[in-house]
Amino acid sequence: MNAGVRGDTTAGGLKRFETALPPDTRILILELGANDGLRGVAVSAIENNLSAMITRAEARGIRVVLCGMMVPPHHGWNYALAFHDLFPRLAARHGALLVPFLLQDVALNADLNGPDGIHPNKAGAARIAETIWPYLERLLND
Repeated sequence: MNAGVRGDTTAGGLKRFETALPPDTRILILELGANDGLRGVAVSAIENNLSAMITRAEARGIRVVLCGMMVPPHHGWNYALAFHDLFPRLAARHGALLVPFLLQDVALNADLNGPDGIHPNKAGAARIAETIWPYLERLLND
C-alpha cells in the first residue's frame, strides 16, 4: 500500500503514521524528508520525526527500509551534508536497512522525471522500484 502524500514532510508523516499503516503491516519502506530538506527544516527535527516513526514501527514488529535522500546546497553545504548524514545514522541506530539514495540514477535525469524536473515519471518510478527491490527482497527472504 502506498501511503505517500505528495509534498509531505516528516512532521506530516508522523502525525498520520498510525492511521497510515494497516494492522497487518510487516514491512515499512520509509521515504520521507526530502521536502523537509528542501524547505530547510532543522536536521534535528527531521531526524527526530523519522526516528519516532521507526520506533513506532519497531514497537509493532514492523521491519523498516529507510530510504536516504539528498538535497542541493540551497541552505548551505553544512546543511546538505548534515541532511545526508542523518539517514545512515538513523539506520545504524535502529538496525534498519538503508537504501543510500532513493533517487539514484533518477535525480537530474530528464528522461526519468516529469515536466517539473523533480518528480519521477513512470519510467523514473520503475527505476526507483529497481533501486529498492534488493533491500526489500532481503527482508522478504528472512
